[in-house]
Amino acid sequence: MSTTTIRLPDELKDRLSRVAKRSGSTSHALIIDAIAERVEAEERRNELHEVAEKRFVEIVKSGKTIPWDEMKTYLQKRIAGQSAKRPKARKLAR
Repeated sequence: MSTTTIRLPDELKDRLSRVAKRSGSTSHALIIDAIAERVEAEERRNELHEVAEKRFVEIVKSGKTIPWDEMKTYLQKRIAGQSAKRPKARKLAR
């Protein structure tokens, strides 16, 4: 395990200490948890952007897409357990 030094403003360090004490944890544990949560959130965000970019490239390449209102209606019916005909992709308007 490696060591990293961080400098916290006094006010934040005091808040951290109070929260740690109230939660029955340590400042160190709260810092580790906060960093892990943020890293995971950024990883998910980056993955989402990568998927979105790949899908956009495919839309541009094929020139076809499904209008959001049609897809939204389809998904809402599926979630509600209703049968729904999958909308067909069509050429983008130019």
